[in-house]
Amino acid sequence: MGQKTAAEAKSAKSTAKPSRSSVAAARGRIIRTYGALDVGSFRISAMIIGETEMGELLVLGSSQRRSRGINCGDIAHVKKAAEAIREAIAQAEDDAQTSIQDVWIAYSGAGLGSDCASVSIPIDGRRVETEDVRDLMRDAAEKIQPFNRFVLHAQPAHFTLDQAHHVEDPCGLYAEHLGVEVHVTLAEGALLKNLREAVNNAHYKVAGVVAAPLASAQVCLTREERELGVALVEIGCDVTTVSVFYRGMLAGLSMLRMGSNSVTEGIASHFGIREFQAERLKCVAGSASASPTDHSEMIPVDGPSNAGSSVHGTDRHGNRVTGQIAIGADEQNRIPRAPLVAVVTQSMGQLMSRIDEALKSHGFSGPLAGQVVMTGGGAELHGLAEFAQGALARPVRIARIEPFAGLPAAQATPAASTLAGLCLYVANPPEDISQISMPHQDVHRPHGNWNPFAAAARMWHAARENF
Repeated sequence: MGQKTAAEAKSAKSTAKPSRSSVAAARGRIIRTYGALDVGSFRISAMIIGETEMGELLVLGSSQRRSRGINCGDIAHVKKAAEAIREAIAQAEDDAQTSIQDVWIAYSGAGLGSDCASVSIPIDGRRVETEDVRDLMRDAAEKIQPFNRFVLHAQPAHFTLDQAHHVEDPCGLYAEHLGVEVHVTLAEGALLKNLREAVNNAHYKVAGVVAAPLASAQVCLTREERELGVALVEIGCDVTTVSVFYRGMLAGLSMLRMGSNSVTEGIASHFGIREFQAERLKCVAGSASASPTDHSEMIPVDGPSNAGSSVHGTDRHGNRVTGQIAIGADEQNRIPRAPLVAVVTQSMGQLMSRIDEALKSHGFSGPLAGQVVMTGGGAELHGLAEFAQGALARPVRIARIEPFAGLPAAQATPAASTLAGLCLYVANPPEDISQISMPHQDVHRPHGNWNPFAAAARMWHAARENF
C-alpha cells in the first residue's frame, strides 16, 4: 500500500500544475484528444482535453451554457437540449481551436441505481491460476442481471477464497472456491437513449457514458478515503447523488429527486418573487448558518444597482420575466437577512434528512461511518459544511478540486467536479467486466477493439495493484 500504482502515478502527473511555458510546450506533444460533457438541470458544461505521450492532461477548451430541455438530469425536450449541447460543445471547440466528433458523457439522471453481485467458481482445492481469474470474470459478466436496465459499470470490489474475504491476490493460493464481489451501476435504458438522441441531434457521437459519482470521485476523494470508507454527496440542481465508497470501490448509490433548486423555490415562495431573483439571493446572501447581525442586515433583492427599480431575468425555460417586489421588503426592495437564512436552513434541513436516510440504507451509520464529502453546485452554499455536520452527526467537508493544466479557476470548483473528474476517468479508465460479455448492450469502449481475454488478464493485474 505504500507504493503508488501506475494509475496513481499517471493521475498525480496529470493533476500537477505546470508552468505557462510547459503548458504551451505540452500542446505540441498531444497524441489524443477527448471531449467531455456534463448535462445537468441547471447548466451544460463541455470540455476538450488533450493527452501527451507522457500521460499529461491539458485542458484545451471549455464552456458552460444554461440548460434547456433538461429536467432532473434527464431529457425533457430533445430539440432544446440538443441546441444547448451543441452551443456548449461548439464554444469549447472555439476555445480549444480544434474540433471533435464524439464526447464522453457523465450521467446523473434520476434513473441511476446500483446493485451488488457475488459470483464464485469451484477450484477443488488446487492452486488458483491466472486462467481461473479470467474464467471468474467471464462468469461474473454473464450472470449480472440488469432486470431491464442498462449496465453502465460492473466493477469488482474484491476476491474471496472460501471463507476468506477481501483477498488482494488469489493467484498462487489454494482454495475450494474462488469468488468475486461486483458492484453494478445501472441506468434506465430509455433515459440513456434519450440522452444519446439529444447528443446525436447536436451532430456529435457518444463515445461512452460514465456514472457521475464515479467521475466526481476522481477529483473529490483521496485513495485513502475510498479505502477506509467515505460518502460522496453531490448536490445538483434537481437531483442529489449519494454514493458510498469502501475498500477502494463504489459500494452503494442512491439518487434523490431533490437538490439545491428546492432552496431557490423555497425563497421564491416565501418572499413572492421570481425564481431568478431567488437564485441570486441564494448565491449572493444565502447561508446555512445564522449570525448575530442577520436581523439588522438588509439584502437588496435585485442587487445594489437595481434597488427599488424594475429588473428583468429569465426563468428555467429561457422565458423573459419581470422581477417582483418581495413580501416584507422595504421601499428599496430589500429584505432582512434573518428570514432568508431561515428559509435556506429549513430547505437544507429537509434535504439533509433524506441524505441521512440514504446513507443509513447503505450501512453508512454508527461508529463505522466515515467522513462525508459534499460536492456539486449546491455544496457551494455558505456555511453548508457546518450545517451538514450537525444534521448528519458526521464529519463533513466540501470537496476541493485540484486544477490540472489549463483548467480555468472558475471550473476548479465543486460545481464542476463531475466534468473535471470525467476527464481524468476517460484518460485512464478502470477495467469493467460489463464490457466482457454483454452483446445486447451498446457498450462504447475507450480504445480499439475489445479483447475479453486480455481484459480479464488486465483486471487481474489491476486487482493485484489496487486491492
